[in-house]
Amino acid sequence: MGFAVATPGKGKNKGRSTPDMNVTPLVDVVLVLLIIFMVITPLLAKQFWVHVPEMPDEAQPAPPTPDHEAIVVTVDSEGRIHLNRDEVATDQFEARLRRALAASGDRTVFFDAASDAPYARAVEALDLCRGGGATTIAVSTQPLAD
Repeated sequence: MGFAVATPGKGKNKGRSTPDMNVTPLVDVVLVLLIIFMVITPLLAKQFWVHVPEMPDEAQPAPPTPDHEAIVVTVDSEGRIHLNRDEVATDQFEARLRRALAASGDRTVFFDAASDAPYARAVEALDLCRGGGATTIAVSTQPLAD
């Protein structure tokens, strides 16, 4: 901030100086900070949308079962990945999933992980499902029956 000193030529205080504050640099700095925060704020919002299924109505009939078997990917407590109850190695998983999706004609995969399964391994299995061609990954909210 700067101050300007003015010496009035006429009037009562002839010969005395009066200080005058210059707020232009302060306003410039505040506006630059405002623009920076306006640009950065949308980048700070991290969102992850989760669609939780609604509770089924007791009077509502059960949905019809499809003619083909659903594709289920399971991660057990040791971190092994299973495709329809068959254990699959990580390097072969995507190829086997592509064949299963092509045979079923549906691009939906149901995912279930044991409650004590390693988190990193479960996320890796989800990534492998997406890489294998699954367009919809339905996460099981209840344990699947064996």
